[in-house]
Amino acid sequence: MHPRLKRSLLLVADLVLAVYLVLAMVSFNHPKDTYPVCTKVSINIEDETTNGFLSADEIRKILERNRLYPFKKKMADVNPRDIEDLLVNSPFVNTAECYKTKDGTVCISLTQRLPIVRIKSIKGDDYYLDDHGGIMPNSKYTSDLIIATGYISRKYARNYLSFLAIELMKDDFWRNQIVQVNVLPNLGVELVPRVGEHIIYIGALPQTNKPGERHQLIADYITVKLNRLQKFYKYGLSQAGWNKYSYIDVEFDNQIICKKKKTTELQKNKEKTI
Repeated sequence: MHPRLKRSLLLVADLVLAVYLVLAMVSFNHPKDTYPVCTKVSINIEDETTNGFLSADEIRKILERNRLYPFKKKMADVNPRDIEDLLVNSPFVNTAECYKTKDGTVCISLTQRLPIVRIKSIKGDDYYLDDHGGIMPNSKYTSDLIIATGYISRKYARNYLSFLAIELMKDDFWRNQIVQVNVLPNLGVELVPRVGEHIIYIGALPQTNKPGERHQLIADYITVKLNRLQKFYKYGLSQAGWNKYSYIDVEFDNQIICKKKKTTELQKNKEKTI
């Protein structure tokens, strides 16, 4: 076969294949040729049980309010991109994917933003931070998250408290032990534990103007403080008792300062009686 004729035949074959693929994709994304009406809406929220902000019913209501819920609509009138754009603009949605199938089903798949701490500042702010430092509005979410209170600006929350919360959430022990973070006027940070009637003071988080170094700087600082505190828990409080101290200060690297819990007259009398 002449080389030029062979190249022409190959070019025609490639063109035919390309046309076939285009037609196949058009046919797949326009199910009206096989099933004209949406008979089913499949909504999958990948981390619904973990995060709990959204449910399939809430997604349906969002779509209905915006007249985009596809059930019983003509498949030709259902635009997956419009559904994706609407959902991804929700403050609780991380990613959204929507597509149509030939059997009349519209599939919607979502992932949620991951809340790591709830902020309740002294100025009245009440919102969540996600694991990327993004602000999420208050909702009916009731998961057992750490609550941060005190003198917290939104800038401080995004740039510093978010990294503190990430480090606390990393460790199973501290995630379960610390229930509250309190920021003092001088930006000193107190931790409120679940077990023990004491407050932990870790000092002010290290600050830097270099965003790329901020997370690691705070992570290193928190690791040092919590490792020392955990050793004190193990070798100190286990001997003295978890309720002996009211305040444990681990701000300085070479010492732990403890303030004894005050004993009331009633408690003293009870101890004498015993």
